[in-house]
Formats: sequence, structure tokens, C-alpha cells
Amino acid sequence: MANHKSAKKRIRQTEKRRVRNRYAHKTTRSAVRALRGTTDKVAASTMLPKVFALLDKLAKRNVIHDNKAANLKSSLQLHVNAL
Repeated sequence: MANHKSAKKRIRQTEKRRVRNRYAHKTTRSAVRALRGTTDKVAASTMLPKVFALLDKLAKRNVIHDNKAANLKSSLQLHVNAL
């Protein structure tokens, strides 16, 4: 257990960030799954920018790696183009 005041504060901050990151990551994964399951090109085209924004936010906050976000965006774009 932490003994210093700053260490206790750091534990509180870390827990808050962990919960926020988990929520954002789960939301993004659900959005990606929904986009992959879509067979309508118009619906997928409207969802695509929103999902891209979610992925970019996760990469910016270092929840996921930049390259992972780029790979996901690329594969989703290919999926939408193939519809």
C-alpha cells in the first residue's frame, strides 16, 4: 500500500484513467464490430467516419498503438469499399 500522499493520488488517478480507457476501448470495439457486420454500403459509409474518429482518439491517448489504429482503419475501409 502507498505511504506517500503523492503515491495515493497517483493510485486514484490511475484507476480513473483505467476505467475511462476501458470504456472507450470497449465502445470502439463494439463500433468496429457493428461496422464489420453491416452489409448496407450507405449505412457503412455513414458509420465509417465515426469509427475512424473513435480509433484516432484511442491512438492519440495511447490506449491502442498508432499502427493498430491504422491497420484497423485500413481493413475497415477495404470492407466498406468491397460492399
